Amino acid sequence: MNAKQIYNQTMPFNMAKLVLGLITVGLSLILLAILEGIGWLFGSSGIVVTFFLWLAGAGAIRFFIMHYMGYLVKAGHIAVVTEAVIKGVIPENQVEYGKQKVTERFVTSNAFFVIDNLVTASVRQIQRGIEKMGGALDFIPGIGVITNLAQFFVSISLGYVDECCLGYTFYKKEQGAFESATDGVVIYAQNWKELLKSAVITMIKVLVTLLVLTLLTFLVIGMLFKALHWSTLIAFLIACLIVWVIKFAFIDSYIMINMMTTYMSTAETTEISYDLYDKLCGLSGKFKELFNKAKNESVGSRSSENSFVAQNSQKDTNTKFCGKCGAKNSFETKFCTACGDKI
Repeated sequence: MNAKQIYNQTMPFNMAKLVLGLITVGLSLILLAILEGIGWLFGSSGIVVTFFLWLAGAGAIRFFIMHYMGYLVKAGHIAVVTEAVIKGVIPENQVEYGKQKVTERFVTSNAFFVIDNLVTASVRQIQRGIEKMGGALDFIPGIGVITNLAQFFVSISLGYVDECCLGYTFYKKEQGAFESATDGVVIYAQNWKELLKSAVITMIKVLVTLLVLTLLTFLVIGMLFKALHWSTLIAFLIACLIVWVIKFAFIDSYIMINMMTTYMSTAETTEISYDLYDKLCGLSGKFKELFNKAKNESVGSRSSENSFVAQNSQKDTNTKFCGKCGAKNSFETKFCTACGDKI
């Protein structure tokens, strides 16, 4: 399946994101009305103070909703997109499938949140290290200004790379979540130039679209507020919030799916270079933390397996079976309790 087909067929997740975005904006606007009403009682200085209080409050609302609900929707979407890219089909009842895979892989939203943050920080630190070594943007001709502009687009694009790496955790089901996430980052490091080329082109198109969309939205709302003699600043804020909802629900999904289709197809054919792990640990403290968690996870898994084997081995030494009828008897038994034959 190509990116367009996956995007169209995973629309339930986009709609879920739309609902979360509208709830976030609705609560933020209610808070704005309350605080600005209080500020109006104290004059212009009160309005300024309550506006800054609103910015902090709106940030807290967004964090709460995105942390406890948005991350689960995002993870479920990633799980379904991964399945679509690898197997070429959208799972039946995709929302339930996504929820099931997230629960199996991460158990809690906090576990996903930890891995997501470590992967995001690792990718950004590694990219800075690559750029310092030189040649990071040699695929873009031009002088310093052009390079700086390109780095700006690369920086924005990196925000979606973590979703690709997290997609790899659903692809490698036989490994622990931390181990798969670590491998996912290494695969990005091996193929960063190819992945970012397409990402930068996508981001340029998206940013132009967002700029036009913001201006058109502000024009409509601003004219309405102007006719009612209301604040055009508030009109601009509302326009930005509306565009943010559209971006969160539809545009972010479009970018993510485009990058994941490129990443997963690359990951399938990439032979991981194991000498990169030590190098990346040197480039990024967060990657080293992720790598250590992966090692601990692997050791814990082996310990559990060995414990299981040991327990079953111990059980085997405490029992013996009758050679005639096959019945299980305790180790001390001389004659079978089932058929009476001598053991």
